[in-house]
Amino acid sequence: MRESRVCGLLSTQKPIKFLSMKVYKTNEIKNIALLGSKGSGKTTLAESMLYECGVIKRRGTVAGGNTVSDYFPVEKEYGYSVFSTVFAAEFNNKKLNIIDCPGADDFVGNAYTALGVTDIGVVTVDAEYGVEVGTENIVRTTAKLHKPVIFALNKMDGEKVDYDNVMEQLREHFGNNVVAIQYPINAGPGFNAIIDVLLMKKYEWGPDGGVPTISEIPADQMEKAKELNGILVEAAAANDEGLMDKFFGDEPLTEDDLRMGIRKGLIERSIFPVICVSAGKDMGVRRMMEFLGNVCPFVDDMPAPETVDGVSVKPDANGPLSVFFFKTSVEPHIGEVSYFKVMSGTLKAGADLENVDRGGKERLAQIFTVCGQIRTPIDALEAGDIGAAVKLKDVRTGNTLDEKGCEYKFDFIKYPAPKYTRAIKPVTESDAEKLAGILTRMHEEDPTWVIEQSKELKQTLVKGQGEFHLRTLKWRIENNDKLPIVFEEQKIPYRETITKAARADYRHKKQSGGSGQFGEVHLIIEPYTEGMPEPDSYKFGNQEFKLNVRDKQEIPLDWGGKLLVYNCIVGGAIDARFIPAIVKGLMDRMEQGPLTGSYARDVRVMIYDGKMHPVDSNEISFRLAGRNAFSQAFREANPKILEPIYDVEVLVPDDYLGDVMSELQGRRAIIMGMDAEHGIQKLQAKVPLKEMASYSTALSSITGGRGSFSMQFAGYELVPGDVQEKLLKAYAESQTED
Repeated sequence: MRESRVCGLLSTQKPIKFLSMKVYKTNEIKNIALLGSKGSGKTTLAESMLYECGVIKRRGTVAGGNTVSDYFPVEKEYGYSVFSTVFAAEFNNKKLNIIDCPGADDFVGNAYTALGVTDIGVVTVDAEYGVEVGTENIVRTTAKLHKPVIFALNKMDGEKVDYDNVMEQLREHFGNNVVAIQYPINAGPGFNAIIDVLLMKKYEWGPDGGVPTISEIPADQMEKAKELNGILVEAAAANDEGLMDKFFGDEPLTEDDLRMGIRKGLIERSIFPVICVSAGKDMGVRRMMEFLGNVCPFVDDMPAPETVDGVSVKPDANGPLSVFFFKTSVEPHIGEVSYFKVMSGTLKAGADLENVDRGGKERLAQIFTVCGQIRTPIDALEAGDIGAAVKLKDVRTGNTLDEKGCEYKFDFIKYPAPKYTRAIKPVTESDAEKLAGILTRMHEEDPTWVIEQSKELKQTLVKGQGEFHLRTLKWRIENNDKLPIVFEEQKIPYRETITKAARADYRHKKQSGGSGQFGEVHLIIEPYTEGMPEPDSYKFGNQEFKLNVRDKQEIPLDWGGKLLVYNCIVGGAIDARFIPAIVKGLMDRMEQGPLTGSYARDVRVMIYDGKMHPVDSNEISFRLAGRNAFSQAFREANPKILEPIYDVEVLVPDDYLGDVMSELQGRRAIIMGMDAEHGIQKLQAKVPLKEMASYSTALSSITGGRGSFSMQFAGYELVPGDVQEKLLKAYAESQTED
């Protein structure tokens, strides 16, 4: 590690040793995401990694609130990671860009962001608890993004560690591609040594960890070490034809051969190496850093990312300059900090670039390497490197900035759908505009905070990944922006429809001196379904109505479903020029259904008769006549309320299955299926949105935070009769109050 001037200190006054001003070549850079379940020790591991790189002189602790990660006030208040933290460090002449991600499922968006711009995920696993639901979720995310994975078994000094059992769990969950690089000699409170089966050496630490004593493998461990080394050699050789020839020819593979084979296997996700550490005692961390530096793929080893136009862009320092901004944060005393990855070319301080997403030019007057909240100015960053800029004019998360003549645009970070929603409003109504600005800014910081101004519900909705996620947002608005806010349950976007045909007519007549208003509309309505035959004849009581369709309008509705309108007027009873006005009247009622004021859908209307006046008929008359005739017919057509139904998938450990299933059924859920995978149960259910309002909190309470779920809109279904009665009564009372 090279010395450089100190640009500042953390609030804890922990000394920081920065990277030099050296510009690292693309083939000297490795980008790593630090991932894992909540409580698996990522922040502590990051602290030990920085210590081993010489970036900090002493390791902070989560309990002490003095770690390089978790420096935001809200993180110190709650005692857990909320935001990802970017570090740059040098180890063995290689630059490691590390992004430490929160473990709580509520903040999973950070993992999606980090994996989008890094090349490998180090997944920490609590060696006492083994594979948890959070571990499953993280590895599933890496699979979607086809990113390599290394498992770091952490807390090897824990009371209840069973190394062999955890390895068995890993293989059960993730296949036989899980391969040990090391194993502990004495896992548990006395942990202080490992056998490394890649280097075939014993590593042993004193009580303070740090630099190990390296020695030959003891005789009583040699048989096990050789067995695991053989498995590792075969797994590495399987990724390269030349190595396979050596392997089958009984020719020994060199250390470099093994590294190359493992690196290729990582890129193809055909090997998942497992290393052992105790981050709290700084045991095994230095060896892990060596493995990351020597074995993990470099930036230019990985498949090239593609632009939105499908163009592959290799990280070429001599290519056209293109920079992708993946993260924005507002930091104390600094303001807006924008984090980026150089996708192509070499970025120099003072570069003038064009924003291909928002238009306009942007000057990056200064660029920085980053270690938590500390930024070190640097002259240039080559393709593949990660850095930051401050106080840019008009750059948002997800924007691409290019040099003139370059037309790259990237959009490869896809975030999970929200699963927890609340309506939000300021305590003081006059602060509504101020709140809107704050919410826009916070969405830039964390795109999984989704903001929606719902015209239908007349609410501002904020959506996130869970209760903690939104509680964090509330804390920051009230404490950082000093704006008191209130969360309320979101109103449910019900829909209204009909279940049988009905007929009505309505005459609108108004005379007030001079020209009056006159319009009369006769119509038939019925439920609409795709593929139903065209209207022909209808019978109501003893009267039959035969229709002659002259014209048809099919109107897709913004809120789902359709309205079909048939002009069946004969003999000029209503002039064709008034039909659009009647359709507007119908849409008035489709936008505010007669039952509860909710949107109506899936109705077809046949306008078959009416009357007009040569002087008094006009558009407003027929709009009102159409609206009121539709309302009358709707009420006679056995109207029903529809509610949104979601497909919900719940992942829980076996022990909690019964409780989780019972709780779901209490939410009117219909269980659609169950699958068991290695101690994790996967439940599929259909659940009304109304019943999902507090589910995030309930599931966390039942499972001690070890369950997770996802939800996706499935469609609309009729509400039960008792629920409809309650909704009608509540709407009637609200109208009386108004």
